[in-house]
Order: sequence, then C-alpha cells, then structure tokens
Amino acid sequence: MCGIAGFIDFTQKSDADILRSMTDVMAHRGPNDAGYEVYEHPRASVGLGQRRLSILDLSRSGHQPMHFEQYSIIFNGEIYNFKEIRTELEKLGHHFHSGADTEVLLKGYAQWKEKILDKCIGMFAFVIYDRKAEEVTLFRDRAGVKPLYYYWHNRTLLFASELKGICEHPAFRKEIDEKSLSLFLQYSYIPAPYTIYRNTHKLKPGHLLKLSLNDAAVKEVQYWNVLDAYRQPLTGLSEFDVIKHTEQLMHNAYSYRMVSDVPVGVFLSGGYDSASVAALLQSNTSSRIKTFTIGYKEPQWDESKEAKKIAMHLGTEHHEWIVGPAEAKEVLHHLPEIYDEPFADNSTVPTTLVSRFASKEVKVVLSADGGDEVFAGYNKFNQSLRYTGSFPKPLQRTISAAMSVVSPEVIPYFNKQYNFASRYEKMKLIWASGKPQHALKYISQYLTENEVNYYTAMQADGYKTNFDMNGELDNMNDPLNRLLAVDYKTFLVDNNLVKVDRATMSVSIEGREPMLDHRLVEFLAKVPAGLKVKDGINKYILKTIVHKYIPKPLMERPKRPFIAPLQEWFRDELKEQMQYYLSGERLAKSGLFNVPHVEGLLKNYLSGGKVSHQKLWNMLVFQLWYSRWIEKL
Repeated sequence: MCGIAGFIDFTQKSDADILRSMTDVMAHRGPNDAGYEVYEHPRASVGLGQRRLSILDLSRSGHQPMHFEQYSIIFNGEIYNFKEIRTELEKLGHHFHSGADTEVLLKGYAQWKEKILDKCIGMFAFVIYDRKAEEVTLFRDRAGVKPLYYYWHNRTLLFASELKGICEHPAFRKEIDEKSLSLFLQYSYIPAPYTIYRNTHKLKPGHLLKLSLNDAAVKEVQYWNVLDAYRQPLTGLSEFDVIKHTEQLMHNAYSYRMVSDVPVGVFLSGGYDSASVAALLQSNTSSRIKTFTIGYKEPQWDESKEAKKIAMHLGTEHHEWIVGPAEAKEVLHHLPEIYDEPFADNSTVPTTLVSRFASKEVKVVLSADGGDEVFAGYNKFNQSLRYTGSFPKPLQRTISAAMSVVSPEVIPYFNKQYNFASRYEKMKLIWASGKPQHALKYISQYLTENEVNYYTAMQADGYKTNFDMNGELDNMNDPLNRLLAVDYKTFLVDNNLVKVDRATMSVSIEGREPMLDHRLVEFLAKVPAGLKVKDGINKYILKTIVHKYIPKPLMERPKRPFIAPLQEWFRDELKEQMQYYLSGERLAKSGLFNVPHVEGLLKNYLSGGKVSHQKLWNMLVFQLWYSRWIEKL
C-alpha cells in the first residue's frame, strides 16, 4: 500500500523538487520508504514518485520506482495472488530478487502487457513507463478500491493517489468546477470521472489511461466492466448450490486478504457484512483475529454491545472504544485534509475514529464494504422497484403532473413532516420517469437539483453520471441486478471506497475490501433477485451463510447504518461550528451560495424544524474544504 504521484510534462518545466513535493505531501500513505525519479525524453519530462507503506517484503528490495528491461513502475495496492503469478512467470524463465508483489506485477507486464490484469486478484493503482514504446500508462483496479486522479491541461499530465499531490505542482490551477459542486451537494460525494477541480479527473475503475510521448495523444481504455457480469444469463443453480458456491468464494476471497508480513485486523460493526468477514476468517485459524469497534454514548446509535457479543461468540481478540461529540469535534477539522475534495458521507467521522483506534494494533485492516451492493442489502433497491412498479406507468405520469401544480407547502399535516418538501419533489420525479434506476438516483440525492438551484448561485443542470445510464442497462439479466450494477458504479466506488481508503491511509494503515473480490462479484451478478431478497429478507444469501457461524438471535435486529449521531450533536455540542462556517459572512466569501436561503435553512434546523441535517452537513463540509484548500474562512 502506497501513495504514488508524477507528471508527464511536455513543456519540460517540471523537475525533481516538484516531484518530491507532490509525493511527500502524501507521506501518510507511505511512511516507510520513498522514491523519486525524473526521466528526460526528447519531448517530455517524466516523473515517477512513490511513498511506501511496507506490507509485503519489508526490506529495501521492494523499493520503488522499480525497473525491469525498458519498464519502470510505481504501484499502490496489493496483488493477493502474486505468488501464483510468480510461479507461472518462473516457469517462463523469469527470476526474482524480492518477495514483493510489485516485482511480480512489473515482470508480468513485461511478459503479457495489459493481459496481466486478467490474472490479478487484488486492488491497485499503478503507472508504467515503457521507454521503448515511448508511452506512459495509468491503471486502476476493477472495483476502484485504490484511487488515482489526473490533471490534463496545457500539455501537462499530473497524477496522484490524492488530489493534494496534484495541488503541489505549480502548473495546477485550483479552479472550482461548479457542475461538480452541484453533484456534491446532491449526493454528498462527486461521482467519477469528475472532481471538484476543472480539468481534473478520477481514472474510472476498470480503466487504463495511455499517453504517447511522441504526439501527446491520450487514450482511455476499459478492460473490465461490472455491467458485463450483469449481462450474463442468470445461473440455473439451485438455492443450495448458490449458497455453497458463494460461501466457497467468500472463504477464498477473505483468506487472500490475510496475506501480509504485518499484523491484520477486522472492522466489526455488528452487522452481517463485517460479521461474515470476522466469522469466516476466525473459522479458518486457531489464532484470535483482532476485531475493532467504536460505539456511541447515545444508545439509539450504538451497536458496540451487539458487536461485542458477536466477537465473544467467535472468540476474536476484541477492541472497543466508546466516543462522543468531543472526539467528533476533534476529527471535524481534519476532514478537509483527509478527504481533499468535498466529501460528506455521514460516517466519515466514525470511520476515521475506528481507523485511528485500529492503527495502534495493526497495519492492515479488513472492511466489509460492498456487501450491500453485491448481496442487495439497501432498502433503496426495494423502494425503487416498489415506487415504479406498484401501479401503471400512465397513472404515475398523471399523478406526477398533478404534483407539479400543487406546492408541498400547502398540503395540510404532511407539510409538517420530516423533510417533506424534498420527498415530495423526489416522488414527483420518480413517477414522471417510471424507471427504477431513475428512482434510485432520486432516492440517493440529499438535495434535489431544484434545491441546489435554490440554495446556490448555480444551475444544477450539469454532468451526466452513471445514475443516468440508459441503453447500457437494457440487457441486464434481472430488474434488481440492474439497480445493484448502478449502485456499484456510483455510491460504492465514489462514496464507500473513498471513505475507507482516506480514513485508513490517514493513519498509515491499509484497508482491504474482501467482499469486492471480482470473482465473487461476477458470480453474484448471475444470481436472480429471488435469492438475493427472499420472503422479504434482504441479503438472504449472506444471512444464510452467516447463520452457520453465528446464532440467528445474535444477528437479527433492525439494520443500523454505521454513522455518527450528527443530527443530535449539531444542535448541541457542535452547534458553534455549524453556526460559524454557515454564517452569512463566510458563505458570501465563495460567492457560490444564496446566503439568505442557507441562513433560513440553518435557522429552521437549529430551532428544531423537520429539516434533514445532511443538507447542512454537505454545505458545512464544503465550507471546511473551501477554508483549507481555497481561502481561509
């Protein structure tokens, strides 16, 4: 696990000092070693920088950039099956000088070029400079577990694991992309390939970006697409065989993620996803797995007691930390540094805290993100199908048209309910469309496009995202699977995976995602909805497997999201921070907000109004980010 950064500069103004700055600003991603090399090509300067967190082969033999023949590589991630690939390469005559997966990846690329990706089980973002072909290629893993950003403007390509690396280059311009800001306010994250800055992109998961040094031509290529898995025919296996094969894949995927030369632990929230990771791993070893949980002093938000019972049943070495608003307040001002573009998932605070907690004991930690996407856990999937399938499409459109001429503010009783105006607007849009995937889009929004227009000085009519896929979804094998595919390409990659990567790397530990093993994803993509949601039970397959290891009474309780009780804290202990950053004076500095409208929303919220705190949280997070990266507030 590492941080990588670099440039391909056709103006040839970039040098080793700039590369060092771009790389060292991410020292938290790799405190154990650093490497910086600049190569002069007749048409461009090529810089490759890397900060290393030593997980496999802790010796200097894993130093990067690493070279073989005409190739140089910088690598962030882990190839879990590198030993098998290494054996295959040895049979082809290759010799190895380290125990690192980096050397296997490099020589595998020399042997098979991009086909090496088909052999890799892992998470990765890496860059290869091929001096003979005179090209530089950027790669990102299938799911997008590892990040890779790039900036392409004025004949200069900059890239880094985090935006702060790109910001260090003097050619970079911090110009806010207002269309991306609109997306952030809607979803609380910015969907790929967009970022908060103009001319700056996220390399999309399952993609590579190739740049020719001869003519500065840039070509993006997709080598893996989750939609292809969901286009496969549904499996004809029986329920018994589906569950058996899923469990086998989980055992294998989870075991691979234990490959390490340093201590490994597991985040345990008390839900089915993390319980499955802890249970299957503990069943395969006589050693006690280290598990980590944080809880809250507010009992309605706290799952620590349930997590502790599961840990005791499994026999893990369990660690628990109960936190409150004081810990949240301390983390709050670090969020813009950790998440260096606006990012307002409401579990950033607990994820950062549990990462800090675990870092005292381990250098690698397994998370369980992806379980809701691949096993169908979120209620929003059920809602999207139900809202658009309960009555005929013509009637839906008629109701939507009627709603367009009636303001939600004049509807008695309902206009006093929590967040009613937003929910009214969403249902109007859902019934106007009649498509489940559009229902999923609107359900996923915290502010509708109309609300963004109301609270800002912008028009929210910008970029299309993977929520807006249309023809690409036509050949999906199942209506529910279509929604899982959309969520996999949106919320999973640009919210959940960003959250865990930045939180863990901020304290120099490696986060691994065993539920996103591509073999497990590809198999479950062929499983019909009737087995994923059976008899009204979401995640039926996963729950059936977990109940083999943990008694059902220990697991069955209402689903609680892993979030902090911000709604309570912002009306009490954290009220001062909310009022400071959302004051009219500070909102006016960016020129992006409609100040009276935001002030009215804040006043309504603080007076106990039925306002969604997430709307204000999104705005607060932007203000914190703006103060750190653009102008001090």
